[in-house]
Amino acid sequence: MNSDLFIIDTEVEQALADGRCVVALESTVIAHGLPRPQNLETALRLEQIVREAGAVPATIAIIEGKLHVGLTREEVERIATSDRVHKISRRDLAIAVARKLDGATTVAATMWVAHRAGLEVFATGGIGGVHRGRLPDVSADLPELAQTPMTVVCSGAKIVLDLEATREWLETYGVTVIGMGCDQMPAFYSRKSGLPVDVRADSAEEAAKIIGASRKLQLKGATLVTVPVPEEAEVPASQLESVLDEAMAEAERTNIKGRDLTPFLLSRMAWQSGGATLKANIALLENNASVAAEIALCLLRI
Repeated sequence: MNSDLFIIDTEVEQALADGRCVVALESTVIAHGLPRPQNLETALRLEQIVREAGAVPATIAIIEGKLHVGLTREEVERIATSDRVHKISRRDLAIAVARKLDGATTVAATMWVAHRAGLEVFATGGIGGVHRGRLPDVSADLPELAQTPMTVVCSGAKIVLDLEATREWLETYGVTVIGMGCDQMPAFYSRKSGLPVDVRADSAEEAAKIIGASRKLQLKGATLVTVPVPEEAEVPASQLESVLDEAMAEAERTNIKGRDLTPFLLSRMAWQSGGATLKANIALLENNASVAAEIALCLLRI
């Protein structure tokens, strides 16, 4: 790890040196995934949840071309309020460094940075996946999951994606999918997708044992721990389909594609659902941060 490019927060650095639990958090959700001011409120709340569980949060972002592992409050506010924060996936890291950009890291970029900083557990909302449509459009999150040995806690793939194709991709490339208290992979805003997980775990300890065995075997990729959105915040699948269809039609009319598509669709769905999807998004983010911290603590014990 190049110390000229990586800035490790003092609290995170000390925790790693002491062998304490650190949970990585992404920053794209702050800059591009949630509206203001809920984005800043949620970012700070996620860090608080991790701390309350007994672990140290490490929100990852890029500031002036430096890869930051753990942010100060001022840095979180900068990512949340600036209009000059770029969305950075793995392919964009060198560009952000060379041009000294401010950047919010996607799941793929966050995993890359976190792994090189020595972090092992990462909490996010939903992963990217195979996009709907005729083109073979696959998120960079998927190959990163296939090659980076981290524990990623999420609520499945984002609902705007082709969930069946995404599940098949994960199986083909050997990414183990654990269902936390569930037999089906969650569908982001909804608790069920109809798609099976590889194994069910009914506690953080059970999940940690599987992850520990993967480490002993030195398996190459990540372990994906999928956690259903809290029941009280779930948006019914029937409601989601109609809202998503309208958002997809609007994106096609306005020619929104590529990296701009998912944030646009999530934003439109929040508006069209009267805020129901936004409530679900925040609830699952908070729940996933708590579960990730519990798993990190169990991994430390075993």
